[in-house]
Amino acid sequence: MKGSLSARQGELAAAGTPTDSKSAVAAPRGPATPAFDAATTASEVALGELRRLLGAWRQHEPGARLGHDPEALHQLRVTTRRIDATLGLFRRQLPVALTHARRTAKSVLRTLGAARDLDVQLAELARHSLALPESERAAVEPLRARLESERCRARARMIRALDSEPTRRWLEALTAASAAAPSAAGAFGERAMVVMPERVRRRFRKLRNSVRGLRSNSPMEDYHLVRRRAKQLRYAIESGALMFGKPAEDELKALRRLQDELGAHQDAYMARNRLAALAADPANELPAGTLFLMGRLAERHATTTAQARKSLTRSWRKVRGQRWRALRSRLGELLDNARQGSSAVIAEPVPAASAPTLAAGYPHPAPEPQPHPLEH
Repeated sequence: MKGSLSARQGELAAAGTPTDSKSAVAAPRGPATPAFDAATTASEVALGELRRLLGAWRQHEPGARLGHDPEALHQLRVTTRRIDATLGLFRRQLPVALTHARRTAKSVLRTLGAARDLDVQLAELARHSLALPESERAAVEPLRARLESERCRARARMIRALDSEPTRRWLEALTAASAAAPSAAGAFGERAMVVMPERVRRRFRKLRNSVRGLRSNSPMEDYHLVRRRAKQLRYAIESGALMFGKPAEDELKALRRLQDELGAHQDAYMARNRLAALAADPANELPAGTLFLMGRLAERHATTTAQARKSLTRSWRKVRGQRWRALRSRLGELLDNARQGSSAVIAEPVPAASAPTLAAGYPHPAPEPQPHPLEH
């Protein structure tokens, strides 16, 4: 599975090497990471996932600030979205202070998203420009300059948000909570083997209801809701991928395909709206040739958006079909084992050689590099 265990728990591997300027010091070799068995709690899974995601944040934040590579900002946004999803998925198994931190996560997401959207639109404009005859490329420049100006302002707002006191306190709270030993009291002691299958089932039902609610004239916002719920289901499956096994891999492939197709439609929808706003603003004083080019681009984006229903029908059939039935069967098996008090090992222990490193300046194990970046 491509990045199949990209949501592995913090005890396995996380995105990126430490970004601290001091070199990482290898931790002493100790026993293997404990097996993921029937006694593993959902709280342990949640805290492990937060450790992994904080490692990814430290890897991608410096590049996102510099702005030389748009992929760094993309990965930081994905990481933030996953942190928010983890806080939501395990809200009953995490301290109340962390669940309240979702408000800050959503604020950070908005500022990162504004800058990321402009990166996407500038990249699309560059691709379109290459396909134009040489005589028409000059019309691209005023639009590119306008989008670049908007991008600079969006990036300035993003840097201020990253430097703000609420964001730094948010990161400190996540770091402290993820480094603490999980509590076994109440909901904190609920077993992952019971909690996670139920969460996956619930998120599948929400996605299914959103798809069933679509009509031929549904606005793009409704398709965006479907995409958001597909992401939520995907994150829930990935968080338990070690338990769910091969059925999870197959379902995740179908979910990624659905998400990518709807993502392309959403990008086109956002780009068309921005072009319409720019064209309608007399203060922009764009030349006629550029306005004509923008009209052609808007038509192209409208055509892409119009394909949303057809693409969704095809992709949803694969998500809800044999792949889901196999995963649903595996979820039922896990729940049956939990009710019978099975103590079987669900996932093999991780060798001690895979132990994480300790980075200077961080109070908890810093994650090792992983071969694939985080996915949307």
